[in-house]
Amino acid sequence: MSENATPVLRLKEATIKFGGLIAVNCVSFDLMKGDLFGLIGPNGAGKTTCFNLVTGLYPPTSGSIEFMGRDISGMASAKIAKLGICRTFQNIRLFKALSAVENVMVAAYLRHRTGLGSGLGLLPSAIRETKELRRQALELLDVVGLSDVAEERSGDLAYGRQRRLEIARAMATQPELLLLDEPAAGMNPNEKVDLQQTVRRIRDDFDKTVLLIEHDMRFVMGLCERIVVLDHGEEIAQGPPDAIRNDPKVIEAYLGAAV
Repeated sequence: MSENATPVLRLKEATIKFGGLIAVNCVSFDLMKGDLFGLIGPNGAGKTTCFNLVTGLYPPTSGSIEFMGRDISGMASAKIAKLGICRTFQNIRLFKALSAVENVMVAAYLRHRTGLGSGLGLLPSAIRETKELRRQALELLDVVGLSDVAEERSGDLAYGRQRRLEIARAMATQPELLLLDEPAAGMNPNEKVDLQQTVRRIRDDFDKTVLLIEHDMRFVMGLCERIVVLDHGEEIAQGPPDAIRNDPKVIEAYLGAAV
């Protein structure tokens, strides 16, 4: 990577205050193209708040957030999504009455010429595009291991599969940067190993940059190549997994628990 390459994402002393509470305080880090980057820390450390800053749910009180060299600080969430940032959430937000493939198709309309209403209504001008959307959606379901449940109602899927469906839906927006908020929550050990492979495939085969939050340290250490650790809204460590695992500040933040 060239030293002069523009970061995909840059946080520069990003800070947000809610009244007298400083939720995130002067956090700075860069994500370069193709990074698998982890954001970790104890409960209440400010991880999800950082995601909310990046995706425009909250404007920073001070500092800046840049995407592909463009300042997006305080930009509307919808505009940020169209620029190429998409996320999943801690709390699953699927359209539970729709099938798995329909959930992915709905997300794909962000990048499609046909309007959502026209596409779902199958007007003559939209039929070809809708078929193409369905093909693409089925391909993404295959990537995340859900091709066998494409027609099933998303609300009837097991929790771990709903998590995977959220990733496929986020991918349907064709993001440059994919933010995953606790993607392994509710998964058993075998599912987590499969998910690690899926995330690597998304990075490698689809040329994406990935930033994730996850409480399962084994999952993070086995997947991410660089990690930032937050505690009480402040960065306490940054580096590769081995350095993070042995950092005294990180061990202290996790109350001496093995990471």
